[in-house]
Amino acid sequence: MDRILTAEQLDYDNNENQLRPSFLDEYIGQSEVKDNLSVFMEAAKMRGEALDHVLLYGPPGLGKTTLAYIIAREMGSNIKTASGPSIEKQGDLAALLSTLEENDVLFIDEIHRIPRFIEEILYPAMEDFKLDIIVGNDSSSKNITIDLPHFTLVGATTRAGDLTSPLRDRFGIVSKLNYYTIDELKTIVKRTSCVLDCEIDEEASLELASRSRGTPRIANRLFKRVRDFALVMGDGVITKEIASLALDRLKVDKLGLDDTDYNLLKSIIEKFNGGPVGIDAIASSIGEEQTTIEDVYEPYLLQTGLLKRTSRGRMVTKKAFIHLGLDVPEKFE
Repeated sequence: MDRILTAEQLDYDNNENQLRPSFLDEYIGQSEVKDNLSVFMEAAKMRGEALDHVLLYGPPGLGKTTLAYIIAREMGSNIKTASGPSIEKQGDLAALLSTLEENDVLFIDEIHRIPRFIEEILYPAMEDFKLDIIVGNDSSSKNITIDLPHFTLVGATTRAGDLTSPLRDRFGIVSKLNYYTIDELKTIVKRTSCVLDCEIDEEASLELASRSRGTPRIANRLFKRVRDFALVMGDGVITKEIASLALDRLKVDKLGLDDTDYNLLKSIIEKFNGGPVGIDAIASSIGEEQTTIEDVYEPYLLQTGLLKRTSRGRMVTKKAFIHLGLDVPEKFE
């Protein structure tokens, strides 16, 4: 369920983790979040205190987990990790909190999925650094209070709106991570090429960056697959021609849309006359989970202006018709 690492042990063995920056000045993008965190961490270190609790939210793949590890390293602390769904009972949370040491970082991914009764135990732990638990059965139960060391809770979520107000209000630092620019992604692609020792030219870097949906995780995933094409079909160097061929074969278009994006947009157009339509109807029509659409696909389609939300449901835009090569109906003109 969890693991403990020292700051010195945060060097990873596999390629995925090698791609993670270790320090804040190595972290590309999210300039405002980085600048603010830098001030907050420096101030905490000057006071000799633990950093205030941090909530990071935004679409998946933007670097929330990476920032949690960087916070631990920059603060010279241990980090203990868990995910919201894995904390099912009070004993799970007690096991996490009771092993923390002074100024440790506790990282909880998908924190919005923590059960509500677990949240109530987390409140005094975050505010007063005390753990209140009930032990025993109904007839002989008793309340036990355990003092906890000062620690920093870093929570990550793709659905900030699903957090209850009492939990959200207990985070002193709340930061939203936004999609990356093409230039930022291009820099990330170049860094990845150095880490993985695979040469890539300037135009290929731009091609990869422009098709990565503003998301570093996708950029790194696509880089690895394009690298395979370069090795098998070329001399191991990623050129624009190889990159374009590979991405076309992977069915990732110029905007970074894949088959699921196309199915979603076409379903709204062909089955629901372009919308408006509810998210549950869209999910049923394309065979995807509603939460997957809301967390993974919809944010980028909204960001690129291909989809919009209305009070009556989701609608495609004129831009979506043009991108799909379809005639634009009068009501979308």
